[in-house]
Amino acid sequence: MAGKDLKKVHQFLKDAGTYYLATEDGDIPRVRPFGTALLFEDKIYVLTAKAKNVSKQIEKNPKFELSAMDKDDRWIRISGELKEDNRIEVHQAILEEYPHLKDTYTVGDENTNTLYLDIDSAIIYSFTAEPEILEV
Repeated sequence: MAGKDLKKVHQFLKDAGTYYLATEDGDIPRVRPFGTALLFEDKIYVLTAKAKNVSKQIEKNPKFELSAMDKDDRWIRISGELKEDNRIEVHQAILEEYPHLKDTYTVGDENTNTLYLDIDSAIIYSFTAEPEILEV
């Protein structure tokens, strides 16, 4: 069962539009922009390609941190592990939510990689208020 603030985390990512996902490549941190955030079966899913370096990094070490900023100068930091879930239903749902990706990804293909955020921590920060620790 998802925590009471999972929808709030999802909405923050949707409103931000772009968030930055950090992974590890050996002993080097790697950060790249992402824009997918699907709430499906009480989990937040992201999409990438199995052929990309990010997928290979996640396979070796699934720990991640991501950050996004909203229009009110608040930012969220989320950490945990990324877990693969390449069921057809997940592929279909994320491609329906983000139809512009249908030119690049196909439901059930060998390259589409859908992962969900197994969240350990999610905190919203601002310059003017105390941090808001979310229950996810």
